[in-house]
Amino acid sequence: MPLDKLVLILVVVLIAAGITVWLAALAFAAFEVPGAGLAFIPALLVAYIVWRVIAERLKNAEDDHYDRIEK
Repeated sequence: MPLDKLVLILVVVLIAAGITVWLAALAFAAFEVPGAGLAFIPALLVAYIVWRVIAERLKNAEDDHYDRIEK
């Protein structure tokens, strides 16, 4: 496995763990503080933006140009 893919996987796993902890903290705060449920709105917005960026990166044919070049 190339080093860049390994680093990418590690970075994505660390970010996912951080987001999971952040969302759990928001959920627990929403149960304790009545107005904290509004904090889910920015969380959903960030999730939507991340989803759209990933979808665009996967669909973009120009990004795959260098994958077809023999090394």
